[in-house]
Amino acid sequence: MLCISAVNNDPWFNLAAEEYLLKEHTEDVFMLWQSQPSVIVGKHQNTLAEINYDYVKNNNIRVARRLSGGGAVYHDEGNLNFTFILNGKEGRLVNFHRYMEPVLKVLQSLSLDAHFEGRNNIMIKNMKISGNAEHIYKQRVLHHGTLLFDTQLDRLEEALKVTPGRYRDKAVQSVRSTVANIKEYLEQDMDILQFRNIIFRNILESSSNSTVYELNPEDTERINKLSQDKYSKWEWVFGYSPRYYLSGIYSTGKREIQFTLSVESGIIRDIDFRGTSVNRKKATELSGILRGMAHSENDLLAKLGTISKLLLIPEKEAQEFICSMF
Repeated sequence: MLCISAVNNDPWFNLAAEEYLLKEHTEDVFMLWQSQPSVIVGKHQNTLAEINYDYVKNNNIRVARRLSGGGAVYHDEGNLNFTFILNGKEGRLVNFHRYMEPVLKVLQSLSLDAHFEGRNNIMIKNMKISGNAEHIYKQRVLHHGTLLFDTQLDRLEEALKVTPGRYRDKAVQSVRSTVANIKEYLEQDMDILQFRNIIFRNILESSSNSTVYELNPEDTERINKLSQDKYSKWEWVFGYSPRYYLSGIYSTGKREIQFTLSVESGIIRDIDFRGTSVNRKKATELSGILRGMAHSENDLLAKLGTISKLLLIPEKEAQEFICSMF
């Protein structure tokens, strides 16, 4: 098994590395990695419904979509991610506890009362410290999970705080859990680098035919290309979301504008504006202009002047109105 201690903290790069190692390598792989502050949504989720959009934007938190299903998670430098990519037989690849077991044993060796709960969680005293997900590709399984070691839990909570029911869709919904940091339960003091080294050394030494592997220049070049072409793209992060509907009200006290929109593959398929101050003819004209555009704040801001003109509101209010549509 190739054991990789990744040094890149770009979540898009690391998620691309997982896909590259899954599809372009044939060996079993174990990888440890960390990310700068970011929210990672599951493959089948509506990204906008899973993030606190304003908080994420204002705090420069990256948003990424992974290859596996499941719910949204928060990463930062206090969180450690582990990935197993293993060969197997069709029909016998999905086995969450099998791939979580080596990590659980390391945690227990540190005198932690860690245990499985449900299909894909590791808990300590009813507090979640690890969530896991899987993806199957041919005869290989990608299993990855988080390890909350010293994460800023207040930022995690804010980044994942959403308004229930704001979006209507058939996407996979995240199940919110009460989380805690592993560091709080350790008998001995250590930082995340020491913890990371313990995890890596134990997996390396306990797995037969394991060897330390470093990504070579060709690996890095191909992973960078996949990151640039897919994982960092709006089309994957937001546009891949299942069809959704959004309704809302923008109010200034002087005027109120109601909006409803239908979005498919990230593209506005239908949009309508109503309100006491809305001119129906101009609103219909605006709907025709915006229909077919991406439901992207940057794209809509490019139409700021048009939105201001047809909704009969100043550009400053038009900008605030656009922000309310996310």
